[in-house]
Amino acid sequence: MTAETVIATRAAATFPVHQSHVSGTMSCAYGTYAVSAAVEDGDIFQMCKVPKGATVVGGYFHAEDLDTGGEAIDFMLGWAANGTDAADPNGLLLATVMTGDISVHLDIASTWMPLQGVMTATGPKTFAAETTIQAEVNTAATTFAAGQISLIVYYIQS
Repeated sequence: MTAETVIATRAAATFPVHQSHVSGTMSCAYGTYAVSAAVEDGDIFQMCKVPKGATVVGGYFHAEDLDTGGEAIDFMLGWAANGTDAADPNGLLLATVMTGDISVHLDIASTWMPLQGVMTATGPKTFAAETTIQAEVNTAATTFAAGQISLIVYYIQS
């Protein structure tokens, strides 16, 4: 099977991207996708968009337990090329295996990971054009289980 790209509602070309008209106002972009079929390395989930000039200052990824077996599933979070900024599939998070196990921080079998990536090394990331934020499968699940993934992105505009 060939890797594919799917588009969440809030990343569709017809979905309006929020534009703040007040400098420094915090905004939020988010996307949710119900993953109903086994994923494979290279599958891309376009989750949401941020407007031209958006500076991403944080956010998080959360997902139901999509791997009920030997825990191998791994997602990267980043952005698609926008005509100015080059694509970076792990620019917001290069995760490791997402166990989905219940922990001190999670009361159900799921994953919650804050965005990091380039923000850890160089600070908040500013985009020169409207940009699609996406999740890409880095490693498929050992034993896939259907579930929902969500990506929340906090940004400001200058």
